[in-house]
Amino acid sequence: MQPLTGYERTRRMLYREPSDRIGAYEHFWGDTHKRYIEQGHIKPGENIAEHFELDIVEGGWFNLVLDMDFKHETVEETEDTVLIRDGNGAVLRRHKHHDTTPEHVDFAIKTKADWDKVRERLLEPDERRIGFEGYRNSKKYAKEKNKFFMWSGLSVFELMHPVCGHENLLAGMALEPEWIEDMVKIYSDQIIHSQEILFEREGLPDGMFYYEDMGFKNKPFMSPAMYNELIFPAHKRLVGFAKERGLPVVMHSCGFVEPLLPGMVEAGIDCLNVIEVKAGMDLLRIYKNFGDRLSFMGGIDVRTLYSNDRAVIDNELETKIPVVKQNYGFCLHSDHSIPETVHYETLKYFYEKAFELGKYS
Repeated sequence: MQPLTGYERTRRMLYREPSDRIGAYEHFWGDTHKRYIEQGHIKPGENIAEHFELDIVEGGWFNLVLDMDFKHETVEETEDTVLIRDGNGAVLRRHKHHDTTPEHVDFAIKTKADWDKVRERLLEPDERRIGFEGYRNSKKYAKEKNKFFMWSGLSVFELMHPVCGHENLLAGMALEPEWIEDMVKIYSDQIIHSQEILFEREGLPDGMFYYEDMGFKNKPFMSPAMYNELIFPAHKRLVGFAKERGLPVVMHSCGFVEPLLPGMVEAGIDCLNVIEVKAGMDLLRIYKNFGDRLSFMGGIDVRTLYSNDRAVIDNELETKIPVVKQNYGFCLHSDHSIPETVHYETLKYFYEKAFELGKYS
């Protein structure tokens, strides 16, 4: 088979059709990109996906913060961290010197009664929430480079916890399910209404990429029964909206979400990302159980990369790629974003080795 474009390769991967090699995509911490530029490996302004011959481009993120006009307030600042109150009324601590997930400190919305005071802000579409220009530019770039372009954004669980925090959200799922049902409906309404406006004006993407972190180490945040009752209806609706337009759907979920996979498959997703090894996810086991129904993007332990040991990387890739490429539904991706501790030469070797193992004869 002649070499395919990133667009062709990704489309075939998502539908598990014969291809030239496995797909390739990745997420990088901002510090990593900056470090590679400082070291002279990547030119300023150069697209890192293009540099490493990756196949996918994302764009179109929506701003669904409750109060779009709120200016972040600094609550406290130290030499290393800053405590900020955002437009959701959440107080988050961020590190000043490197990229991290923020620490959740406090939330203004803890109950249904708190939510009822602010829910009206999300009842009607607001074009200010829609990143028209970013979507348009990313779509154009993907077209020029023959990449697969995916609208990307947060799904409902990933939109709710920044508003009330995981603890309050999960307690609400158990004790105030009518509150969670209302939030789920309002956020899914907002997503679909905003997509309708965006796609009518700027055209359809090639696919959809939803972020939805629903697990932590060795367990999902919720039982399958609770997922099916409260989250599944939104997933089915969002995926259905995409499928009505002929668009495949990738769903990203950090943490251990294997018990939720039957529901996610029933909702209609085409591909699972990121298959986090250190959380208990096992790419080979999941491929065995779901490989006839799902494609996979991830499951390669990023810790093997920041060992910067080629023998360790070889073992990780040689153990997994020959197996999971069999159904044509595998896209190379670490099980988390690439940190700056991964040497540029290590990452370059990683792709060369993976592409060799991932070729189809």
